[in-house]
Amino acid sequence: MTRLEISGLSTGYFRQRPCLRDVNLNVDQGELLCLLGPNGAGKTTLLLALAGLIPTFGGTVRIDGHQVRSGHPRSSVSSGLVLVPDDRALFRRLSTEQNLRLAVRERGSRTVGVEQVLEYFPALRKRLKIDAGRLSGGEQQMLAIGRAIVQRPKVLLIDELSMGLAPVIVEEILPVLRRLAETDGTAVILVEQHVHVALRVADRAAVLVHGELVLEDSARTLLDHPDRVERAYLGQGLAASGRSAPGG
Repeated sequence: MTRLEISGLSTGYFRQRPCLRDVNLNVDQGELLCLLGPNGAGKTTLLLALAGLIPTFGGTVRIDGHQVRSGHPRSSVSSGLVLVPDDRALFRRLSTEQNLRLAVRERGSRTVGVEQVLEYFPALRKRLKIDAGRLSGGEQQMLAIGRAIVQRPKVLLIDELSMGLAPVIVEEILPVLRRLAETDGTAVILVEQHVHVALRVADRAAVLVHGELVLEDSARTLLDHPDRVERAYLGQGLAASGRSAPGG
């Protein structure tokens, strides 16, 4: 089942100069997609647009077939789209537990609470009474993802998971994302600069370069053929992917 459908999306910060142009991308239920690309390619801009934090200039975003209103964060959240930004956006003076409880809500007949998050991230159990601002970088990232989990997202967007984190912490968090996709049917889009790390956990990958989607393929294929990703980063992705330009 296709969970997220992005069709002909153009977005950015100035209508006259969109950062992203005619992006077409689908993510299925239970699929983990890693979004790759050099700095300035438009990865974060795409996530912000999906989350309703910046407007779109053209195209549509649909969750389970229902269109999400452009530039309306509440519409994105009510549709089941939850963003974990690269700065984690925690309430730093509130405790770990308070951060989680603020995000707890019901979705249908199923509820995810604090205890369920602690099953995903047991390291947080001893840190429940600690202010979020006093947590380590890895604990803050776990809390940010945990706060997203309790909102029962249909689509989970994570921007720069490994930023400032030790590799051992990243290795601890990635299986949780895999589990979310496989057991909860969550569609996950992971923006990550460490290409090999991202491809190891993902089902599929897409590469953005200069605001255009230039390459899509299975993560396994791209792990076996890293030269295709390298060529995409160098602006040769269309040739490397063997397909026409997005929207063409």
